[in-house]
Amino acid sequence: MERWPEGPAADPDAARERYESDMRSVRKDLREVIRADLPAAHFGLGIVIVAGVLVGLLVKPVAGALLADAFAALFLIALVVMSVRGIRGPDAARRACLVTFGWANWA
Repeated sequence: MERWPEGPAADPDAARERYESDMRSVRKDLREVIRADLPAAHFGLGIVIVAGVLVGLLVKPVAGALLADAFAALFLIALVVMSVRGIRGPDAARRACLVTFGWANWA
């Protein structure tokens, strides 16, 4: 017999429903916290461009190009993942942009 914190008269189905309800609530809150929007992604893209230019001017042009290439590769990987998931066209590009540059929402 399983032991439940509520005692021997606990209903396992009610406990499972309470657990699943709590998990849905936590996941919803987490999605809200990490949500990124398109203006923030464009701001992130601008930060990457400015940083790439500054690094290129202050260090070496190759370093700035490497920074830009790294973000371009991340964008392309995200775009391929969206394509594999069956998302095509402008929606795939928008989602890939959010994944790649959406971090600016918290910068």
